[in-house]
Amino acid sequence: MPRPAIDLFQKTFGTIPGAAASAPGRVNLIGEHTDYNGGPVLPIAIAERTTAAVGPGAGDAEGVLEAVSTRYPTVVRVRWQEELPQGWAAYVAGVLRELWTLDALPPRGNLRIAVASDVPVGAGLSSSAALAVSAAKAIATLVGAKLTPRQIAGVAFRAEHDHVGVRCGVMDQTIASLAKRDHALLFECASLEAEQIPFAAPLLLVDTGVKHDLSTGALNERHAECQEAVKRLKLELPELAWLASWPVEWLPRLKRALPEPLRSRAVHVVSETARTRFAAELLAARKLAQFGKLLYESHESCRRLYACSAPELDTVVAAAKRAGALGARLTGAGWGGAAIVLVRERGTGGKKQVSQAVRSAFRRAYGREPEIREVQSSSGARAEPKLLS
Repeated sequence: MPRPAIDLFQKTFGTIPGAAASAPGRVNLIGEHTDYNGGPVLPIAIAERTTAAVGPGAGDAEGVLEAVSTRYPTVVRVRWQEELPQGWAAYVAGVLRELWTLDALPPRGNLRIAVASDVPVGAGLSSSAALAVSAAKAIATLVGAKLTPRQIAGVAFRAEHDHVGVRCGVMDQTIASLAKRDHALLFECASLEAEQIPFAAPLLLVDTGVKHDLSTGALNERHAECQEAVKRLKLELPELAWLASWPVEWLPRLKRALPEPLRSRAVHVVSETARTRFAAELLAARKLAQFGKLLYESHESCRRLYACSAPELDTVVAAAKRAGALGARLTGAGWGGAAIVLVRERGTGGKKQVSQAVRSAFRRAYGREPEIREVQSSSGARAEPKLLS
């Protein structure tokens, strides 16, 4: 995917870019809605990537962003310090605002950027984080700023959270920056501790084709509900800072303290926190059957307690389970998007049998087939200097 971004830059702006960088999408194996609640997540990076090709802007004006992408070929031109553009370019403008605080901008704060991506939008694969991380990495490379992967992740997170207004956690930007091939990343979102966990199991990604927009609506609503739950639980445990920090052994006490729907939201977060840490232990020990059972438990908790599933996602998970898959669950917040299915190496519950079962069930229910592909864990953000020669 790097070449199309560079070609688009040359075609649009009539010159070659000064730097380019790419970042991957991601699949979260388990740990849904724990990130912004200070809990653990267990994502992997995927092969699909977003590439940003960048160069300094022209002219005497200051603080001008010119942005174009293969998906949205109309050039966006905006003074990024004064206004935030609509749509995808808002993420780039947010990155520029954050890099300004680090003194990591091109001359006069003018930037041209061309973006190409094969990370599906609205499928729950973190296309927004891949965009923000690739843009931050490319701009830092352009100006020679020696930012660490964690700094790049922080810039991208604040661009999305503080400027675009998505009440997300830091998981997506962190895995896009820190990912290691053939590994999942156990990431504790409160302490920022990260541990690479070997992962080489056969995994299917099922895109339901139902898109979601997390910048408004349900995700922000859940975020507010969790904050309200913490506020109320502080009466029981004054030192509580994160919802995920509530002891799982105290779930009965939590249930008594909270009304619905706060009770259900909090029970999901606390139980999902325990599930995710246990899942990482099982994955490290290659106990895939037990790991898969936790995926099913996670989906049911998301469906029943957090109310973030969708009928299409439930159809995929149920069909995969009937076909003998080791585990399945929604991934990427829910309300549409994609599901993951952990399959066996061969035989009953293998890739072919499960894929056929899911396609058949989906076709009967919705009159169409979902896109299904195998995913493997990939590497994180990287500069693409060889492509500029």
